[in-house]
Amino acid sequence: MIPMQHKIIQNAYVVNDVDEAVARCHQLWGLGPFFVRRNFVLEDVTYRGAPSALEISVAYVQSGEIMVELVTQLNDAPSAFRDVYAPGQEGFHHVAVEMDDHDRQVAHYRDLGFEVVTELSTPEGRGASYIDTRAALGHMVEVYKVNESLRDLYARVKQAAEDWNGETLTIDL
Repeated sequence: MIPMQHKIIQNAYVVNDVDEAVARCHQLWGLGPFFVRRNFVLEDVTYRGAPSALEISVAYVQSGEIMVELVTQLNDAPSAFRDVYAPGQEGFHHVAVEMDDHDRQVAHYRDLGFEVVTELSTPEGRGASYIDTRAALGHMVEVYKVNESLRDLYARVKQAAEDWNGETLTIDL
């Protein structure tokens, strides 16, 4: 049986400060513009099956075919982010896989023995499940709950990178 093929569409990093990380990534890689959402509260969250909440700041930028996400967790709630990095630590956290059938993809990972750590939904109606694949890959995998606003975000970030003139480094979401 041929396994499901999952195309990686995003690399994500946990960072201590989104604005500092934007400046650092721009200096290192010349990427831009970064779409930034600060102090975003997610209330429809579960952590290992129990209710939770997340407050995060995020930035998105396109690098070729891969979106790069920078995320800072601002609260102390348990999460997929805190499972990998304690407050004050930074590093590579997860890949997101191509937008497909969320339930089928999550079932695929569960069938392979991997646990869903965090599940969330946003006010826009999209969401994600973070699968703990660290034993096999050294990082988490994000599986999206897709809606048009997510597809629009990806398209907007990609188009902005293609059209970028280098003048505006950040765009607030």
